[in-house]
Amino acid sequence: MTHSRRDMLRYAALGSGVALVSALGAPGVAQGREVLGTIVDYSAAVPSPASIRAAGHIGAIRYVSDPRPDAAWMRAKPLTGPEADALIDSGLEVVSCYQFGRAETADWLGGYEAGLNHARRGLELHRAAGGPENRPIYASIDDNPTFEQFTTRIVPYLLGWQEVIGPANLGVYANSPTLDWASAISLGAFYWQHNWGTPKGHVHPRADLHQVSGGEIDGIGIDVNHVLTADYGQWSLVAGAA
Repeated sequence: MTHSRRDMLRYAALGSGVALVSALGAPGVAQGREVLGTIVDYSAAVPSPASIRAAGHIGAIRYVSDPRPDAAWMRAKPLTGPEADALIDSGLEVVSCYQFGRAETADWLGGYEAGLNHARRGLELHRAAGGPENRPIYASIDDNPTFEQFTTRIVPYLLGWQEVIGPANLGVYANSPTLDWASAISLGAFYWQHNWGTPKGHVHPRADLHQVSGGEIDGIGIDVNHVLTADYGQWSLVAGAA
């Protein structure tokens, strides 16, 4: 099934109504949510599973995307089968995410066709690394977009992803305003919040994961994320994946 321009405009119109309701009377900030554990993400290099465990984390969110040609430092993309096996054999969780471009080359700037292409490549790499069927891939909106950018670029981009991997397997990595807009029109089944453009201290009520800080493991830069729900997209929830 493909999405017509009319479909995309319908999503945009729904989002406009949501924005108006939000402005008139936003619900209270979701504070005090229970943190079920911490999970790391990284792209510069691959720390050992033993070191991840020793640091107190329960797993890794890993990129099923290619490194950018202009980023020689990016040695941890994509996730490989041996790395995934090592994590799982060490009792750690694995979650799949996708991001190729950034800033002026951000993935979502390409709209619907980019969504289709990135989803196909992400799914290919997810499967090549041993990723199970019917587990999400988080598509990255690593920005602080405007509402106009959301309706004209991000909605089509996520619809492209959804067409390839299915609505139930689409995760969205974004700030809390973008998660508001996406969740209100049912774009995404899993949500991972970053803080760029998020009101200070806010935790989105639909966030499954929340990126909270940086750090190092084995001398490698990592980000730390709070796990906020029992199912946040980890591979192990599919029988036989772990």
